[in-house]
Amino acid sequence: MAAPDDIVQPLLAALLLKEGGFADHPHDRGGATNFGITEAVARSAGWLGSMRDLPRDFALAIYKRRFWTLPRFHDVAGIVPAVAAELFDTGVNMGPAVATGFLQRSLNVLNRQGRDWPDVVLDRAVGPATLGALRGLRRVRGPAGEVVLLTALNALQGTRYIELAEGRSANESFLNGWLSSRVA
Repeated sequence: MAAPDDIVQPLLAALLLKEGGFADHPHDRGGATNFGITEAVARSAGWLGSMRDLPRDFALAIYKRRFWTLPRFHDVAGIVPAVAAELFDTGVNMGPAVATGFLQRSLNVLNRQGRDWPDVVLDRAVGPATLGALRGLRRVRGPAGEVVLLTALNALQGTRYIELAEGRSANESFLNGWLSSRVA
């Protein structure tokens, strides 16, 4: 199995292609972004310049730290790399806690009422119990279980996008892109 750091590099490259360069869409609550990084996130990471000038390497460092290492998706990658990739992409767009919540919810309903592995507390943080449940899924269900888990994660993500558009009509501007590039 590839090392978690080897897994994240192609994810970062693909993400930058998906996110594109500078944008300042009037319906985006995040305001001006570059490489998908909002101004607030860039500032919190120490960027003081114009968002148009945000360096690619600076954006990559933010993504790796904030959306891979801190939420412990690198630990997930050591168990099921495809699930870590999905969590990373969802976490970038919805926040790592939301992505982790999707994982925990899915693991809890796929465990056959706790017969296959114990339920985990829905705390939206990757910890020993969540990693143990993921190992349980892999042990009990194997590759087929990983596919089912990925399907559940995508279903939750798609539902959340629709809820966001229903709750704020301006988000309809982004729904097609979210569904086609993040869920499909």
